[in-house]
Amino acid sequence: MMHKFLMSVYKEMLLLKRDFGGLVILFIMPLVLIITITLIQDSTFKSIHETKIPVLLVDNDNGQISETVKQNLNESGSFEIVTQIDGKTINEEVAREAVFKGKFQLAIVIPEKLSKDLQLKVNQNVEKILGSFGMEDTASVAQKNIKILPKEVKLYFDPATQLTFKNAVKSAIDKMISKIETQSIYATFQDQLGENDAPLFDQKSFISFKEIVPKVNDKEIMPNSVQHNVPAWALFAIFFVVVPLSINIVKEKSQGTLIRLITNPVPYAVVILGKTATYLIICMIQFFLMVAVGVYLFPYFGLPTLDVNGKLILMSIVALFSGLAAIGFGILLGTIAKTQEQSAPFGATSVVILAAIGGVWVPVFAMPKVMQYVSHVSPMNWGLNAFYDVLLRNGGIGEILPEIILLLLFFLLTTAIAIVYDKKKREV
Repeated sequence: MMHKFLMSVYKEMLLLKRDFGGLVILFIMPLVLIITITLIQDSTFKSIHETKIPVLLVDNDNGQISETVKQNLNESGSFEIVTQIDGKTINEEVAREAVFKGKFQLAIVIPEKLSKDLQLKVNQNVEKILGSFGMEDTASVAQKNIKILPKEVKLYFDPATQLTFKNAVKSAIDKMISKIETQSIYATFQDQLGENDAPLFDQKSFISFKEIVPKVNDKEIMPNSVQHNVPAWALFAIFFVVVPLSINIVKEKSQGTLIRLITNPVPYAVVILGKTATYLIICMIQFFLMVAVGVYLFPYFGLPTLDVNGKLILMSIVALFSGLAAIGFGILLGTIAKTQEQSAPFGATSVVILAAIGGVWVPVFAMPKVMQYVSHVSPMNWGLNAFYDVLLRNGGIGEILPEIILLLLFFLLTTAIAIVYDKKKREV
């Protein structure tokens, strides 16, 4: 039996050797993907201070509020204020046209007399409150009859701008303006009550936010693009062996090779074990190539280095069982498919779908609720969660054990179905 198994492995090696070009593509394509995607996504993981977005600012106010807005935008470190185009000061029309043509992502238009009218409105409200306590200043009665219309800070966005960026900017601007209004109210109360020597109101924020992240050796663990992309695209590469594996199985059936093997006689389970061992080696080579790119090549592109110290063994275990799941799926597909025209496109499409719903491209938490539940059926999601447990959550074997069991059960189930299906088909 061992001799038959080794001969089955040898046969698979010969088949792969004959399709050397396809084998090279199987290794090169994932490497190109991981480098390209990581370079594109790296800026989203970097500190906001490393990338500044040019923002058009039209200041029709020229007052305290506009100065505060400029100061806050500059201090945020994520925006570069642009007030001139081709040496000319921009107005609202020019800003709108530039943004809508895609030359800039954002334009902020501050309305006229915003600072003056805000202070006037605050004065009216404060006088009204003080008047209810009999502390009204007769000199300011004339201000009550002045009608002040609400002001709008206009935000122009490039139509191609993502919704998440729009919401983030609108939230930041709204927070900024609210803070200015609050400070104006405090200052006006201070003036009206005549407490100019010592502050009457503490204007510092009482509630603040603090992010707590995991630490190792008193150093914060900050996820980066490499930690997300290496495991994700390693899984994609591993599962892409479904295509050549299923095609080879279909070839054996169409060329009569499988019949000769079985009449030799060689049990179909031994044939499957030979394919499993061969393609599992390929999966592990793909995984270690991906890790090598993350550790040794990415630093030359200015990307973070993948830290695998003390984690490589657990990552290898996850890759091993992910490879088994991929092989099981490929064996099932190759056993059921009748032609290469069926196995190749279905295999490639199904891998893309499993990657999409598994969180390789879009994080699961960003999906609709229905898709979040659907994602749990994807073996890529199990493998990806296990990788994240090791790389980002400092998990041990106990944390990744549930995902490993699921991947192993998936392999056993798909392989068993393939063996039963083949046996029944030959009996008929």
